[in-house]
Amino acid sequence: MSPTSSTPATGGTNGASVKAGATGPPDHLDAAPATPSVAPATGKGERTRRNLLQAAEEVFGAMGYHDASIVKITELAGVAQGTFYLYFSSKLQIFDEVVADLNQRVRHAMSEAARGATTRLEAERLGFAGFFRFTAEHPALYRVIRQAEFVSPQALRQHYETIIEGYIPHLGDAMASGEVAPGDPAVLAWSLIAVGEAIGMRWILWNEAHEVPPTVFEEMMAIIARMLGATSEPHSPPSRSDVVNEA
Repeated sequence: MSPTSSTPATGGTNGASVKAGATGPPDHLDAAPATPSVAPATGKGERTRRNLLQAAEEVFGAMGYHDASIVKITELAGVAQGTFYLYFSSKLQIFDEVVADLNQRVRHAMSEAARGATTRLEAERLGFAGFFRFTAEHPALYRVIRQAEFVSPQALRQHYETIIEGYIPHLGDAMASGEVAPGDPAVLAWSLIAVGEAIGMRWILWNEAHEVPPTVFEEMMAIIARMLGATSEPHSPPSRSDVVNEA
């Protein structure tokens, strides 16, 4: 999942010569940050906006959109409630911007992880490892994205389409070069995203250890190699810290 023909694909950071993607692949161009209601004119203003976004990520992830409130967000951010409205017009707007912010950061994490990959399969391996690290550090990624299906369907669609748009061309290039079996790169991209999301949900979100065991990671990579039509590359099983940072 990364934006060079030789980089990987694959929804709490590391993350780009090889650009990457979100609950799935690392092949995604970094998205421009969402535009605030009133652009902060100072470094302090940008820090305040960032604090509000981080607080909102935590509150939405822990409480859900409907139980979350602007009061809870501002309390956690350590700012007055009136300050909120200098940056965001509503709870829905900050929710949409949290989705966009998580999307940009997970893609950046995957692209950084995929840096230096020399084959498509290696790019997938490194990109997925970066995705799992980010997910372990930011469990709100899953929770917020899933809420978006009901709270803000357009934000959900944009999240996935942003990932896919950067992923498809590089899978297509790998198909054209013979590195990946011929087929529809869009179908392959969506399928790879589905693998990453399901493995992350089962072994990071639902697992008390918050990590993908090395044996599971290697089995997943063998499946991905078959999906790509590529020959499995010999690799030592990744260490625990290679796949995720323990909580």
